[in-house]
Amino acid sequence: MRKAILDLLDVKVNQPLTPERILTCLAVTLVMSLILLIIYRYTWRGVLYNHNFARSLILVSMITCLVILPISSNIVLSLGMVGALSIVRYRTALKDPMDIAFMFWAISIGLTSGAGFFIVAIIGTLAIGLIILLMSLLGNVKFAKSYLLILNLDPGTRIKLSDYLPRYDLQSQTITPTGIELVISLRLKDKSTVSIQKLMDIEGVQAASLVAHAGET
Repeated sequence: MRKAILDLLDVKVNQPLTPERILTCLAVTLVMSLILLIIYRYTWRGVLYNHNFARSLILVSMITCLVILPISSNIVLSLGMVGALSIVRYRTALKDPMDIAFMFWAISIGLTSGAGFFIVAIIGTLAIGLIILLMSLLGNVKFAKSYLLILNLDPGTRIKLSDYLPRYDLQSQTITPTGIELVISLRLKDKSTVSIQKLMDIEGVQAASLVAHAGET
């Protein structure tokens, strides 16, 4: 039994495609992509979870595996398929950089499994998954986060902000005939450190808002 499993997992480049090899490649790809999907779901931190994108990760792995299978079995055929694939253009925009990373991960699973490098696919998937899980756990630790404080003041108002705020940076100051707008960046471990109500009690403050800032424009 052990010998049969090792024989199936053995790298077989430029070898004829057999039903056993095809099923083995698809099975390894499916298991690895399911691990990918579980890690994606566990570490996802967005607002609206996209089930279609999550399912597409498995499909991308399986389809990539099917494309690589004939390429890895015939060098001559591989040249023609690479030329054919070069005309394909993908226009789906992924807004989250982590989604792009997971998509490339899914493709790499299909590439390595389809080429017969099962050990690379298994070890690579487990290693990358462990790294992503560690990154996710570190992300839950309460480090100082970036916030933007927006203050709208009456014209001519002068406030010593250092009396009310921890260390801050003034990002912009807009003065109009109707008032002054200050945009201030802060790094806080707890947003309750800055009390919006206390700022509103200051004479001359029209409005105050504190929003999380991810450093993106």
